[in-house]
Amino acid sequence: MSTTIKEIRAPLFAIIIGMFMVLLNMTAMNVAIPKLMNTFQSPLSLMQWATTGYILAEAAIIPVAGWLADRFGGRRMFILAISIFTICSILCALSINAEQFILFRILQGLGGGIVMPIGYAIVFRISPPDKIGTVMGSYLGVPILIAPAIGPVFAGWLVDYVSWPYLFWVNVPVGILGICLGLRYLPKLESQVQAKLDKLGMIFGPLAFAALIYGVHQGGDAGWDSMQTIIGLAVGVVALLLFILVELRSSEPLLELRVFRSWSFTSAMLILWLTAVTFYGNFFLIPVYLQQVKGFNAFDTGLLMIPQAIACIVLMQIGGRLFDRMSVKPLVIIGTALLGLGAFLLSRVSSGSGMGMLIVAMTLAGSGHALYGMSLNAFVMKSAPQALINRVTSLNNASQQVMGSFAVAAFSTLLTARVSASSRAIPQVEIWADAFSFTYLVVTAVSIVGVVMGLLICKPTALTDEAIDQPDARGLDS
Repeated sequence: MSTTIKEIRAPLFAIIIGMFMVLLNMTAMNVAIPKLMNTFQSPLSLMQWATTGYILAEAAIIPVAGWLADRFGGRRMFILAISIFTICSILCALSINAEQFILFRILQGLGGGIVMPIGYAIVFRISPPDKIGTVMGSYLGVPILIAPAIGPVFAGWLVDYVSWPYLFWVNVPVGILGICLGLRYLPKLESQVQAKLDKLGMIFGPLAFAALIYGVHQGGDAGWDSMQTIIGLAVGVVALLLFILVELRSSEPLLELRVFRSWSFTSAMLILWLTAVTFYGNFFLIPVYLQQVKGFNAFDTGLLMIPQAIACIVLMQIGGRLFDRMSVKPLVIIGTALLGLGAFLLSRVSSGSGMGMLIVAMTLAGSGHALYGMSLNAFVMKSAPQALINRVTSLNNASQQVMGSFAVAAFSTLLTARVSASSRAIPQVEIWADAFSFTYLVVTAVSIVGVVMGLLICKPTALTDEAIDQPDARGLDS
């Protein structure tokens, strides 16, 4: 195993290329939907499945990604995932109708869903133990922050001035580069656990996460009392309960839930879930404000979010280096406090507020998350049994995906409800500004909870293999 960052830069670059391609394409899609509706002469109710179908496929495959890495090897599965994503990009660009396009987007989601958790796991295993914070903050954090920032800008430019298929054609050279670098530099890491097939987990896990995400998406779009929402959430909750029961009783679970016996792991995961709510909520709310209240188009909105992204990159590198020298607790406390301060300032803006105040508030909110986000992910992995890293990254990614989807749906509902409840005598711009302010007060409250949770974090104490190997009950066929 490599012992210095310099020795692992080549495999790190291969992983960063793959992650960046997936995240850039995912964040760019929303900008292209109106153009795709016109191109394929299809209604929004159909074309939105290009995004929803991708997310559901991703949610279904993420819980399985760790098992696939243990069974077939992380290197092999990472390269295969990039290959699937690249091939499906070509097929999306060549689609002649909406149905074809949606099908290829769903298949693309299967590839994209594998890239992130396996990429995290490989990075953690090849990184020097005393430099994991630096690696996560200075290297792996780059695609996570840059892609969402430039994705809408890049997509807006391609859609308006070039052609929508190039949203997918640009993936081809990037994907080929990632595949070549992966074949050349990614190490062949032996599995640290036996990858036996958890049959019931394979059924209930993907069903639970996909159904829950479908339910919360429908809650934001069709209303929380709609039949689609109720059925999706009901199926998701029942499947999740069955999945938890099966995993706790299985000797070879798909996702190792017994890691929650460690308080350091559990407390960090709870904060990561709160972080997912504020992070995804922030990326949803800011564009809404800039477009609905300030009147900017998608391209200009993306440009205005670049200062926030730059500040986040700087703070993420600082946070990663500090994590290698100190406890994650002060990073979480300071970071969530900055996030809360930024959210509170955003709740004070109005339609007449200057752009300077808005950019400062946006930067504070984003920087707070950047200071501790990647370090907390590293803390979670340090708190888990090292033989189960592949499964833990799948658990982490799957749960954050659900929380992120819930955040977007919940904040969308809050905005809509606040707008609907406002007096019609008030100008529309003022109505949206008031709704935006109210919603960011909720984000502020969530951030305060994060500060309190940060006070409860203790040193990472991974459960022993013996403790993990004690299922609550035996006998269920896995």
